[in-house]
Amino acid sequence: MTSIVNKLTPVTSTQKKNVRIAPKTERYHKTLLSQIESMDQIEIGEICTSEPKKSKLRVAAWNLERCYFVDDTANYLRKINPDIILLSELDYGMSRTAQKHTARELSHLLGMEYAYAVEFFEIGLGTELEIKEYCKDRVNNFGWHGNAILSRLPMTKHRLIRLDDHGHWFCLNQNVDPNQPRVGGRLALAVEINGACFVSTHLESAADSKHRFEQMKILFNAIDQNFPSLPTLIGGDLNTGNNLPPTYSWQNESLFGLSTERGYDWSFNANGYTTRPSLITPNPTRKMKLDWFLARNLSISESGIEASLGETGLPLSDHDCIWCDVSFEA
Repeated sequence: MTSIVNKLTPVTSTQKKNVRIAPKTERYHKTLLSQIESMDQIEIGEICTSEPKKSKLRVAAWNLERCYFVDDTANYLRKINPDIILLSELDYGMSRTAQKHTARELSHLLGMEYAYAVEFFEIGLGTELEIKEYCKDRVNNFGWHGNAILSRLPMTKHRLIRLDDHGHWFCLNQNVDPNQPRVGGRLALAVEINGACFVSTHLESAADSKHRFEQMKILFNAIDQNFPSLPTLIGGDLNTGNNLPPTYSWQNESLFGLSTERGYDWSFNANGYTTRPSLITPNPTRKMKLDWFLARNLSISESGIEASLGETGLPLSDHDCIWCDVSFEA
């Protein structure tokens, strides 16, 4: 049962030791996952006061690639002016991002409420480049990496939806980065805002179309169970096209057909790639369209893709930010 907390429960020194010495198998991963309390918690903060329902909301979705540059990221988001932000790949107590709680700092700077859930407990410090260029401390204070939702309007009915538990990155399955061993797995964070369900999700990159199809099926089923009558907007990094040679195209993903079958529209997404070179991903192998919105029983009037560059041209992430305007009946 997921707990709603004001502060996540830290991983104990004994748990950290067990993580390091445990055999890298699915069985041991599931045991470790069940023992780490923060894996079944949602941290909330900067709570908003009650506001009347709005007839139109702007929603942004963005994979922040750790969120290295909190102040620049806040300035960037102010220009888009979203009411709700669906975020993934946010660090919390990681050496590479100066031990910051990036979701809380962003929410404070933007004057928004936040909810945060742990995707991974990071066993190491990060990639070789991150360790060399950004890690001043030799340990992580908390070691968390996850999803968040920020909102100008109050959030209720928080739900954490785990999309796998088998330890894709713990067991070092094919295609994962061996320099990033982790406990956890891809997830979705869902809340109710303004009479609708909003979901921040992140599907597996180191897998194929079939794997992501099954993750989406889990997500759709969980939404139907927890938010059965609500209009829904899902946003995030769906990793469409990853590990699908030779074209690596999103058009080869089976999850779009599933989305249509389940009543979700994705045709309104802006055309264009959503990836770019960044400071820690300086030489991506290809441009891709990874980031999407899926809407059910909602009217989308506009959408766009914004280059994730700060005022000085600093790349804030290896993903561009996507946004859309959601209309509600008066």
